[in-house]
Amino acid sequence: MGQHIDHDVLIIGSGAAGLTLALTLPPHLRIAVLSKGNLSNGSTYWAQGGVAAVLDEDDTIDSHVKDTLIAGAGLCNEQAVRFTVERSREAMEWLINLGVPFTRSEGDAQKRFPLHLTREGGHSHRRIIHAADATGAAIFDTLLAAAKERPNIHLLSQQVAVDLITGIKIGLKNNRCLGAYVLDRNTGEVDTYGARFTVLATGGASKVYLYSSNQESACGDGIAMAWRAGCRIGNMEFNQFHPTCLYHPQARNFLITEALRGEGALLKLPNGERFMPRFDERAELAPRDIVARAIDHEMKRLGIPYVHLDISHKPADFITAHFPTVYERCLSLGFDIRHEPIPVVPAAHYTCGGVCVDENGSTDLPGLYAVGETSFTGLHGANRMASNSLLECFVYARSAARHIESQLDKTQHPPHLPNWDASQVTDSDEDVIITHNWEELRRFMWNYVGIVRTDKRLQRAYNRIQLLMKEIDDFYSNYKVSRDLIELRNLAQVAELIVRSAMARKESRGLHYTLDYPRPCSQVQDTILVPPNVAAQT
Repeated sequence: MGQHIDHDVLIIGSGAAGLTLALTLPPHLRIAVLSKGNLSNGSTYWAQGGVAAVLDEDDTIDSHVKDTLIAGAGLCNEQAVRFTVERSREAMEWLINLGVPFTRSEGDAQKRFPLHLTREGGHSHRRIIHAADATGAAIFDTLLAAAKERPNIHLLSQQVAVDLITGIKIGLKNNRCLGAYVLDRNTGEVDTYGARFTVLATGGASKVYLYSSNQESACGDGIAMAWRAGCRIGNMEFNQFHPTCLYHPQARNFLITEALRGEGALLKLPNGERFMPRFDERAELAPRDIVARAIDHEMKRLGIPYVHLDISHKPADFITAHFPTVYERCLSLGFDIRHEPIPVVPAAHYTCGGVCVDENGSTDLPGLYAVGETSFTGLHGANRMASNSLLECFVYARSAARHIESQLDKTQHPPHLPNWDASQVTDSDEDVIITHNWEELRRFMWNYVGIVRTDKRLQRAYNRIQLLMKEIDDFYSNYKVSRDLIELRNLAQVAELIVRSAMARKESRGLHYTLDYPRPCSQVQDTILVPPNVAAQT
């Protein structure tokens, strides 16, 4: 039988958003930060590019807002964009004071921020603060070190959240989030975590696709759990495919940072011909949806497995100084980016939709917050602009922490919660079903709900998902939970949300491109899905 564990704040997810929130909360609170693998398994550690922020004296908040709105293809919430950008400098100052070793700019010692700023697709100014090409690792290591110094923050690895505990689920009239059931992979038992406040910081859902730049943990866990708990989900049809993932059998999810293109790298066909100028006047610096579709088009047109990204025309010392991680990784696989191009393909990279939240990160369910890629704030619209995602993590995590602090006097600890009931289940001897369903789901999502879509493809995907969800539900009801089963259940739920959202949008906009409706509609609106248990009550 699992344990009962109580905290003031339960944070599910140990990336930039989760750790930032934990570090911003008052130090007297008892805080648990859960990671379903090792603490560094999330997306933050592997982020290469950097964080978008208005730091340069020639840049402005209005310019950053305008660039974001343009990249978002008319669907950004301007209030959310401005809320985020206006707090970018404050967030960066907090990280700098915390000790993040951002790359400095030579000769600019007199500036308030003597840091090297680079430029990425969609940005009109150099505003990307970075730590060489391993920004995520630098930020994560600093945040983790700070969290380890706080005795009130309990960092727990190998903890897989199964489902949220709500008042209505345990028979209370007052419905709010009371904590979560969590599988401890160290013991194999499901523990009961009670908390005054619960925060979903579980990242996105890109592993729903066959090819992804994300780590294995990006299974949409928080989105699926929030949906089952009665929260609205928004804009799940907008899945960003990063244009340049390394094409190599030994490096299926190694991302080639967009900063290469920001510093002059060119996309070329195998014969050395550039092709991006044919698709957009901004060429390699066009927003990611345009670049990804252009690469996809050329690959299909020519029947080639990849295109080339070439920065070899730049000085060798410049390349190794600015992109040491990319250089070393490629060199380990047998090619030298100082002298030859990099083979690249698009890969699922970022989930622009998620759990509907306000500026405080509050969801529809009292006591439950969502921050980072798990959430839908309205910042990204129909296409996330490069390096705005980490900024969103810091801004909204800090905002959520302040809101939680303001609610402390009004929120009691939850009542005694019931144990996880495993009395009717047995150990499975058919785990091959999980593996088969996982592979099938990711493959047809890639083929039918990928970069280019059609009504027929979406309907085929939807029909198959319904069958898979029934099989998974039967399996879940009869066998003990495991990480693989929990993730498969969540992936199937997220896949259904993606397909339903895509079927509802009868236009092409940003990351959602369909051959049946190739033009955008004049009326702009978000796709908001309401759980059936909530819709029935309204």
